[in-house]
Amino acid sequence: MTDLLWTDKVSTFYGASQILYDIDLALQENRTVALLGRNGAGKSTTMKMLAGLLPARSGRIFFAGRDITSAPPHARAQLGLAYVPEDRQVFPEHSVEDNLLIAAKRGPDGRQEWILARIWDTFPLLANLRSRQAGRLSGGEQQLLVIARALMGNPLVLLLDEPSEGLAPIVVAVIGKVLRELGARGATILLAEQNMHFCLRIAEQAFVIDKGKVVHRQDTAGLAANEDIRRRYLAM
Repeated sequence: MTDLLWTDKVSTFYGASQILYDIDLALQENRTVALLGRNGAGKSTTMKMLAGLLPARSGRIFFAGRDITSAPPHARAQLGLAYVPEDRQVFPEHSVEDNLLIAAKRGPDGRQEWILARIWDTFPLLANLRSRQAGRLSGGEQQLLVIARALMGNPLVLLLDEPSEGLAPIVVAVIGKVLRELGARGATILLAEQNMHFCLRIAEQAFVIDKGKVVHRQDTAGLAANEDIRRRYLAM
């Protein structure tokens, strides 16, 4: 199976402070992969690096067979890399439907699998709220909206940063169900989370990050049984 997105020893800095150290990640097409780690381990920084919001000081990033190390965020988006940040960033004065239509475009290969009708079918809660201002949605509803909005761009890869953070368990369960359905339909997803149990039910493989370094990689079934790694790097 071919890697769709991968990095080769990427290091990233905030000013003079190094945050990521020689990060090697690989995401295969039609698979869901988790990037797991405690708060402050470097998960969100890794996602911003992949999206182009933070430059790589060294190493290289490849996407769909291209070297995108120096590509700006908009160029990566045009190539099919969709990033959903942890702070959601809806257009609060616009309706749910308008938030979706703003992002609508064909994918880089011309695909247009995600249109409004499919969004309403996949996210029935949003269908019932289509006319509501996005700023009046709950946190969970906004999280569903930003995932749906990213899909409206028909991306090749979906980067999700902490989609379960701060949400009630019942809402987390809804988001997990949506992500499992997307994976079953062939979506390619990289999911950054500190909620290990949430990820183990969704992803097929996991990378564990600690202090800016990838310290372990394993299929999720194996990680679920790996008490030593879970205790050392994932226990809260």
